[in-house]
Amino acid sequence: MAGGEQRAPGGPERVALKKEIGLVSACAIIIGNIIGSGIFISPKGVLEHAGSVGLALIVWLLGGGVAALGSLCYAELGVTIPRSGGDYSYVTEIFGGLAGFLLLWSAVLIMYPTSLAVIALTFSNYVLQPVFPNCIPPYNASRILSMVCLLLLTWVNSSSVRWATRIQDIFTAGKLLALTLIIIVGFMQIFKGNYKELAPSNAFRFWMTPSVGHLALAFLQGSFAFSGWNFLNYVTEELVDPRRNLPRAIFISIPLVTFVYTFTNIAYFTAMSPQELLSSNAVAVTFGEKLLGYFSWVMPVSVALSTFGGINGYLFTSSRLCYSGAREGHLPSLLAMIHVKNCTPIPALLICCLATLIIMLVGDTYTLINYVSFINYLCYGVTIMGLIVLRWKKPKIFRPIKVNLLIPITYLAFWAFLLVFSLYSEPVVCGVGLIIILTGVPVFFLGVYWRNKPKCVNRLIESMTCWGQKLCFVVYPQCGSAEEEASSAHSWQLGSETALRK
Repeated sequence: MAGGEQRAPGGPERVALKKEIGLVSACAIIIGNIIGSGIFISPKGVLEHAGSVGLALIVWLLGGGVAALGSLCYAELGVTIPRSGGDYSYVTEIFGGLAGFLLLWSAVLIMYPTSLAVIALTFSNYVLQPVFPNCIPPYNASRILSMVCLLLLTWVNSSSVRWATRIQDIFTAGKLLALTLIIIVGFMQIFKGNYKELAPSNAFRFWMTPSVGHLALAFLQGSFAFSGWNFLNYVTEELVDPRRNLPRAIFISIPLVTFVYTFTNIAYFTAMSPQELLSSNAVAVTFGEKLLGYFSWVMPVSVALSTFGGINGYLFTSSRLCYSGAREGHLPSLLAMIHVKNCTPIPALLICCLATLIIMLVGDTYTLINYVSFINYLCYGVTIMGLIVLRWKKPKIFRPIKVNLLIPITYLAFWAFLLVFSLYSEPVVCGVGLIIILTGVPVFFLGVYWRNKPKCVNRLIESMTCWGQKLCFVVYPQCGSAEEEASSAHSWQLGSETALRK
């Protein structure tokens, strides 16, 4: 698998996506995408709504529990419908083309570009911090460095799947080491007797009485901190033995992240009072300044490394979403092609990079991220609802993993509670998010549903596709081996023909 192309036994070389993601890299994708800059910078969202240290820690544990419920449902969907594309592929197969396209539209248009832009800007701000120690880094300098980082990682992902997964492995290990350092220092503080804020009498001393609304907001903040647990499902077809490694990676990663999040927050409270934590703009940096002394520089570097790995993970997975959408005929067919030597989806990577650059240049990224959070959360619930619908529509389909129905029902009950509260408390944000999704309806009917387009339009599309193929040196992937195809057919039969097969 070291080369760019795969060679079938006794046959010619074929161009196809490579199965190079093993169990370690699979865990790195999940952990690396969940653990971003938030746990280092500002985990105060949960605390300010919970009203006490003890309740905040309980919310972090419950947030991990809810993510675990959701990931169990995605594990069943991932091995039942073993196709890359994650939520999009499942929603398309279960609810039809329009529902899948709306999810794809919102993800490609705003969800992933905005998330990538915010992570890239956070990276540049922390890299530039030593250069501008007494002020906020200049706007243009931050934007330029963000773009350079994005372009570099787009090149890496275009050149080799193995390079991209190695970067993810290394930087995920780096951020886990940084968090492990925080946890170890926290335990040292506890052994020294510095655990005043964690004593039960203080931990559950409320400085405000949290209402149902406050608790909902605290849970919402905790749930968003775990977003990214479904990203491995976007690259199912590149997993080595996905029926074993997909659920294994999920079962390893979610408990590990929950443990790390909870104990990192415990460590913070050994050095800071709740008031100090709430007033800090970069909690890990404040923690380092108070306890690490000369080595306090480790924390800003850790944030930069964490966000660099996050950019790589988002690029890797979001490009596979574009690739899957094009393969189903919902995006231009050029995006379903891969490089003839490197076997990487270069057109899809370039589109993800371009969309992010546009958001950086013309969009108010920190306002857009509010809409992204709502759309992302909505997609989770619709996808898990699809698991129950699939059980009803195709009860006899082969399911290597079959979770108890109480798991998706419990998740959906929690999801519905938070969704209803979000609609009540933030009607404008939720309304704009729904409008963004619905703008995809006319695009779907014009671009996908309308088959008999004028010949001039078809010729233009064909010429642009041909030009893109020559520029990027890409072709359609060739079919897998007979064994792989038989395995895929055994687990899932597609409900509709894709445009690429017509």
